[in-house]
Amino acid sequence: SLFDFPAERYLWARQSVQRFTVTQLGKYLPFHCRYVVHSYNFFLFPSMLGLKDVEFTFSASSIQFLSHYDFDYNKFLKDGIPYMNEAQEKILSEHLLAGSLEFSSFLDRSVLRKAIDEVTSWIVAAKEEETMILHDLSGCQMFEVQLVLRKALQNVWTQPLGDNKVMVKKVSPQHRRHLDNSPDDCCRKEHILLSARGFTNLFQMLVKASKPLVGHNMLMDLMHLHDKFYKPLPESYEEFKRNIHSLFPVLIDTKIVTKSIWKKWQFPRVSSLLEVYEALCSSKLKTKSPTYPVITLASDCSRYAEKKCLHEAGYDAFLCGSVLLKSAHLLLCRSTDGAVEADPSFSLYLTMLAEYLNRVNFIRGGVSSINFSGEDVPRKLPPALVVRVRGCPGMNERQIYELFKPLCCFDVRQLSRNQFILLSDRFK
Repeated sequence: SLFDFPAERYLWARQSVQRFTVTQLGKYLPFHCRYVVHSYNFFLFPSMLGLKDVEFTFSASSIQFLSHYDFDYNKFLKDGIPYMNEAQEKILSEHLLAGSLEFSSFLDRSVLRKAIDEVTSWIVAAKEEETMILHDLSGCQMFEVQLVLRKALQNVWTQPLGDNKVMVKKVSPQHRRHLDNSPDDCCRKEHILLSARGFTNLFQMLVKASKPLVGHNMLMDLMHLHDKFYKPLPESYEEFKRNIHSLFPVLIDTKIVTKSIWKKWQFPRVSSLLEVYEALCSSKLKTKSPTYPVITLASDCSRYAEKKCLHEAGYDAFLCGSVLLKSAHLLLCRSTDGAVEADPSFSLYLTMLAEYLNRVNFIRGGVSSINFSGEDVPRKLPPALVVRVRGCPGMNERQIYELFKPLCCFDVRQLSRNQFILLSDRFK
């Protein structure tokens, strides 16, 4: 609604982000001056090691939407990379120190019981240095089974073998004490935390690298990044902005950039990321310098050249990065009146984007964009119109909206029993 300002919209969106999970994250790595694209898809699933059962929401329409675009739910559920934020990591760390891991699902508890039964039956007749193999253990179960067995039995040692297997060896108490102090032990606290953090390790590397973070209409993306990989979203909108700016000092929203070049380049008023990409690739785009930077897909990403993989995270990342480069090139053409040097550097492109940095699109609201490095500027809207209803008691906002909808695009709020305020973003 045009009545919305970022702080109240943030509180509403925060509730949504806390309920839903992230299924896939894409990454785009260009290498200039000739840009070679390496796109990556990461299937993600919340870490469950030592945490209470994680609950999240799926909407039926989202499942249908992703299924239509061939999203691999099996890979998401079976092979999703774990992740956790700092609050969850603190809980896991405390449990590891106290030796009190929680087992979050019935499946984990049944697998654990089965493993304990197998080992306790085997160890009675086993000799020192004899081994047995436990099969079919998932990522979390690999750690949970080893920690429980080591705590319960002082004459066993465990070691992961890969392929969801764990080797169990019978050892002397003296040998066991020696193994407990080994720096290479996979069950040391730091190794477990590293594994449980999963994708969060990569997120922390991205933060440390301090590279520009590029997105298209990226507000909800930023909220999910904060909530899932950094800290639970704060109640304060201003605190959220400060945190994001600290994590990613340079944000570029291609929605903001492309909106600015609509009129200058007779750019069609398209909305979706694919439509923007196709418009920028179109030969109909009128520019004095049609020679864009060369963007080539790496050999292991070649299917993106042959097929549109809409709403696959790595493909969307490729589209977004390409839109950024092409838009920056158009801005450079405008600033030099078409006299562009061969193979402009990426730093030169960033200079052209300076006025758009850290501004993130705000869909239909009291501001046009959120400024992550300063104050938000209210948008200039036409004066509000007041409607007074006579002779029709009990009219509501929906009825007023339906009455005026054929005339223009607007939002409505009720002022009193028979008065409504109408707000439009169009001066006509």
